[in-house]
Amino acid sequence: MRISEQIFPRTVALIVSTNEKDNIMTASFVMPISFNPKYLAFSISPKRYTFENIKKIKEFTLNVCSQEMLEIAKICGTYSGRDKDKFELAKLKKEKSKLVKPPMIENCPISFECKIEEMNEFGDHFLVVGKVLNEVIRKRDFEPLLHKSGDVFLTVV
Repeated sequence: MRISEQIFPRTVALIVSTNEKDNIMTASFVMPISFNPKYLAFSISPKRYTFENIKKIKEFTLNVCSQEMLEIAKICGTYSGRDKDKFELAKLKKEKSKLVKPPMIENCPISFECKIEEMNEFGDHFLVVGKVLNEVIRKRDFEPLLHKSGDVFLTVV
């Protein structure tokens, strides 16, 4: 049994990276790690296109998904940014970040602009720790999209 099926639910976020082009990755291995200053972390496979981007441009945005964004999360988690423009596929609106190169996603209720402070390998994934440089709260009252594993998502009742 995969660990993602044993520890759940997890909040779904869209990680935006950039290099030659902007890319979105759906992630649920996400966690806050410090209140003050704010730090957050996510886990990523080195096989991902996003990994290539964040290794070069040590910045990302983390955009929290609401329950209404289920299909968007599936699209951004199904296709590779090497081949597809996920902003176009998922009909997402880019919002220019103030302090980092990757854009935020205007459709998300909350976005964090982050600078990478640490990237360490643990097994088949890397743990990426980012310092939050700026946050945009577009909506405070929302139900987060939750994930179990694979294509199984959950909702709050």
